[in-house]
Amino acid sequence: MSDNSEKIITIFGGAKCKDDSPEYQSAKEMGRRLAEAGFTICTGGYLGIMEAASRGAREAGGRVLGIVMNQFKHEPNRFLTDKVATDHFYDRLQNLITRSVGFVAFKGGMGTVTEISLVWNKLTTGVIGKRPLVLVGDCWKPVVDAWQQHLVVSDADTSFLDFADTAADASEIIITKSSGVVV
Repeated sequence: MSDNSEKIITIFGGAKCKDDSPEYQSAKEMGRRLAEAGFTICTGGYLGIMEAASRGAREAGGRVLGIVMNQFKHEPNRFLTDKVATDHFYDRLQNLITRSVGFVAFKGGMGTVTEISLVWNKLTTGVIGKRPLVLVGDCWKPVVDAWQQHLVVSDADTSFLDFADTAADASEIIITKSSGVVV
């Protein structure tokens, strides 16, 4: 568990990207930048974006928390400093969300969409207090635009999102907007 002074940022993203992909390198940079700024990085604990963010933070001397699933048969990534094992997806999602003062999402699949959708819903309904949710990369704006066009997603809903092209931009948003957030 974290103490009240610890500032945790949860990073979401796909497990399938390889270490030579632009997304992996960006997530690694994100982990490094946030660790250098004094944040603990929290991820789902496995491969791809989760490993990249964990690796960047660990290589910068930061703390890395992985929220893992007992049902998964594969091992968590080697860059975690701490892990919390959960039995169910909802428990895992709750742990990823309730500990954090901010969230970052990189390109991913349906798991990533589920994660950001739950965070976004909790923000728009006031279930959790206001904190940054930053979507990194050029994939997100067209997706959110399509949601607005085809679903019931208002401008007020999208006001809870920040978009960033780079890890540097996303880091700045997180550092600025998460100050003062209390979990």
